[in-house]
Amino acid sequence: MSAPPFAPVDPSRKRNTGRLLTLIVVVGVVVLLVANAHLLYVAFSSQPACVTHIDGEGQPGTYRAAKSAC
Repeated sequence: MSAPPFAPVDPSRKRNTGRLLTLIVVVGVVVLLVANAHLLYVAFSSQPACVTHIDGEGQPGTYRAAKSAC
């Protein structure tokens, strides 16, 4: 006649798939945490040096520092 429409799923295969998905999610979260930690480290460790800028009125259309950090 015909085969049954659904074959039973092997429980060990289902368990292995769940473990693999969990591992992928954990690795993804760890990668995101490490990347964000690296961005914070770079943001706090690389401070630009003081650059001299023009005080007073500037030329129209030019950019200047809003407030001196030095």
